[in-house]
Amino acid sequence: MKCLASTVLALLAFTTGVHAAELKLFTVRAITTILWEIGGEFERSTGHKLSVTTGFSPSFTKRIREGETFDLVFAPAPAIDALIKDGFVIADSRTPMAKSDAGVEVRAGAPKPDIATVEAFKQTLLNARSIAYLPMAGVPQLIERLGLTEALKSKSVIPNADIVSELVAKGEVELGIIVVTQILTTPGVELVGPLPPDLRITSSFVGGISSRAKAADAARDLIAFLKSPAAVKVMRNQGMGPLF
Repeated sequence: MKCLASTVLALLAFTTGVHAAELKLFTVRAITTILWEIGGEFERSTGHKLSVTTGFSPSFTKRIREGETFDLVFAPAPAIDALIKDGFVIADSRTPMAKSDAGVEVRAGAPKPDIATVEAFKQTLLNARSIAYLPMAGVPQLIERLGLTEALKSKSVIPNADIVSELVAKGEVELGIIVVTQILTTPGVELVGPLPPDLRITSSFVGGISSRAKAADAARDLIAFLKSPAAVKVMRNQGMGPLF
């Protein structure tokens, strides 16, 4: 029996090695922060190796369109849908993963302004010395809707990289408007709160497998892993909710 058990363990180890793959991901920060917590567990349990490129979705979708190879991508829903339409991502691999509302952040220890109502939020924006947000995810449209585009133009910082929270943490910008999950996972910033209910902005993050994936099975394994109870717990702790 001892000999049989050893043989079975050896076969399992051999099988894991045969099927283990290097999984190349392009992903937004919201999914990367989950992998910071439990990516090691995925690698240990499957034998797969994660090769993660985290960044601003317009930057890595540009790289995809220019022909850079990858296996799996996580990005805002509109970006994934565009990649599917143009043949870069397999349509039936499209998997809604997580969502996060936008919120307001300040540097850790700084006074937290009033954003409880639409009028209070508007006044806070007008009073702020500087504001940072990304050029997508609905914030520019929200500011236009509030009639504040011109009033805020000279003090708005709109980076071309996903560094809003870092700018706030360094004290280079007073207020940041970004998804809550980024605020909760960035040292040096604190959450003031979500936007007022009437101004709510929700970002949805979706996964998709490359139409030229070399490690499609490993990509499916990671998608399944990110739907596990352990992953959902991390999502919720980081200010996200599952979309499955």
